[in-house]
Amino acid sequence: MEDECKPLLSEQHGQGLPQTGSTTSLSKRPFHVEPRKIVDVDPQERVSAEAAILNSRVHYYGKLTGSSDRVLSPPDHVIPQPEEIYIYSPLGTAFKVVGRDHGSKNHSIVTIFAIWNTMMGTSILSIPWGLKQAGFTLGILIVILVGALMLYCCYIILKSTKSIPSLDTSTWEFPDVCKYYFGKFGQWSSLVFSMVSLIGAMVVYWVLMSNFLFNAGQFIYNYAHNISSPDSEFGTNGSERVICPYPDIHPQKNDTAVFFGEAGNSSDVGSFQQYWSKTNTIPFYLIILLLPLLSFRSASFFAKFTFLGTASVAYLIVLVTVKATRLGFHLEFHWFHQTKFFVPEFRLLFPQLTGVLALAFFIHNCIITLMKNNRHQENNVRDLSVAYALVALTYLYVGVMVFASYPSPPLSKDCIEPNFLDNFPSSDIMVFLARFFLLFQMISVYPLLGYLLRVQFMTQVFKNPYPSVFHVGILNIVIVAAGVLVAKFFPNIGDVIRYTGAICGLALVFVFPALVHMISLKRRGLLRWPSVLFHSFLIVLGFANLVAQFFSH
Repeated sequence: MEDECKPLLSEQHGQGLPQTGSTTSLSKRPFHVEPRKIVDVDPQERVSAEAAILNSRVHYYGKLTGSSDRVLSPPDHVIPQPEEIYIYSPLGTAFKVVGRDHGSKNHSIVTIFAIWNTMMGTSILSIPWGLKQAGFTLGILIVILVGALMLYCCYIILKSTKSIPSLDTSTWEFPDVCKYYFGKFGQWSSLVFSMVSLIGAMVVYWVLMSNFLFNAGQFIYNYAHNISSPDSEFGTNGSERVICPYPDIHPQKNDTAVFFGEAGNSSDVGSFQQYWSKTNTIPFYLIILLLPLLSFRSASFFAKFTFLGTASVAYLIVLVTVKATRLGFHLEFHWFHQTKFFVPEFRLLFPQLTGVLALAFFIHNCIITLMKNNRHQENNVRDLSVAYALVALTYLYVGVMVFASYPSPPLSKDCIEPNFLDNFPSSDIMVFLARFFLLFQMISVYPLLGYLLRVQFMTQVFKNPYPSVFHVGILNIVIVAAGVLVAKFFPNIGDVIRYTGAICGLALVFVFPALVHMISLKRRGLLRWPSVLFHSFLIVLGFANLVAQFFSH
C-alpha cells in the first residue's frame, strides 16, 4: 500500500530522462492510478489499457535507475504521452489535465508579432542616420545583409539546446549552453555581454527621455507664452518645416534658411532656458522620477504598458508616411563623391550602420524563451525568419522614407540626425505627440530593463534577485549615473547604439554561436571545412565590426 502511493519516477530520476518533444516535460511523473480514484468532469474518463502497460514498464525501469548508468533510464517510448499523465493528490485521487500545456502556447502569428515587438526599439530612430553614414544604396544592402547574418546566428542559438545529448535542456537559456561548452568562463562572459546590452539600452533611454522631455516642455512653454522660437536658424520655410540643428556645412542663410525671431519677454525666455536645458538640467530631473521606480521588487506593474511600444512604432510609421507624402522625395545619385546637398551612395563610414544594426536586430539573448511558447515547434525556423523579414522591412521603410524625403536642397542630407525626430522643430504637433508617447513608453520600459539587469546580476553574484535594499540601491545608482553622464557629456544616441551593438554582437551574435555550432558538429563527427571557414569568417566579422567603430568618425 505504501509503495502504491509513491510516484514511480522521482524528481532525481526524472532529471536523467532524454527530451521527448516540445510537449513532454521531464519534470512530470507518469504513473497508473485505479479508475475509481480518477476525478474528472467526465465520469466515463478512465485510464487506458495502454497507459497501464506503460506503467508496468516504468515500474521496471524505475527499479533500474538506482544505477549510475544513464543508459538504464526509461527510453522515450516508455514515457506516457501527455494525455495519459495525471496529477496525483495525497488524498488518493488523481486529476487529469486536459489541454493545459497546449492552451498556454501561442499561434505562429502571435510568436512572430512578439519577436517583432521585442526587437523594435530605439534603434529605429537612428536607421535614417545610419543610411546617411553608409550611403543610401550601400546602406540598404547592409540592412539586408546584416539582417540575414543576424537571423542565421539567431537560428544557431535556437537549435543549440537540442544538440546536447542526455541532458534536460528544456529550461536552458543560451548562457547555460555557453556554460556547457565553455565552463564558467562561457557562462559569465555571456552574462556580462548580456548585461552590457541592457546597460547600453538604458543609457540610450536616458538620453532619449532627456531629449523628449526637453522638447515637450519647450513646446508647452512656447505655446503658453505665444512664442515662436527657432530650433535652428537652418531650416526650410513653409507648413512642413524641417531643420538642421547642427549643420556641418555653411549655406547662404538668405537662400537656404529662414530665421524665426522670438516674441515675448526675452528675460523670461532666458530664465526658462537656464532651468530647462537638454543636457544641463533635464538629465538630473529624471533622477527624481526614475530612481524610485528602479527600486520596485517586481516589474509586473510596468509590464502592463508594453503594448505602448507597438503603438509607438505604429505611430512612427504613420508619422514618416505623412511627412514623406507632404515633403516629397529628394534624391540624386552620386556614387562615390559628395556634393553640397547629397552624400555619395557608398561611404567609408558604413561601419557606423553595421554597429547600429547589431543592436537593432539583437534578440539573441532571449530568443529561446520566446520560441518555447510557440504552439507548433516545427515552425520555429519559419516563424523566426518571417519575424526578421518584417523587422528588416520596418527598418528599411522608416529609413528610406526619412532619408528620401529630407529636403535637399535647400538642406544637405548630412544634416540628418542620429534621432531623426530632431530634424523637426519642437513646434510640430505630430512630432510632439510622437515624443510624448515615446517618453511615456520609455518611462514604463526603463524599470523593466533595470529589473532584468538586477535579476541577472544579483542572482549570479548573491544567489538572490533582491539581496537587500542597500545592494539594490548601489546598483541603481550606478545605472542612473551612467545614463546621466552620457546624457550630459555625450548625448549622441547613434554612437551609443553602435558601440553597444558592436560589443554585444561580438560575443552573443558572432563568437559564441559560431563556436558552439562548430564544437557541436565536431562532437557528432559532422564538422567539415566549408563550415569551419564560414563560421570562422563570422567571428572575424564580429571583431572587425567592433574595431571599425573606433576608426569611423
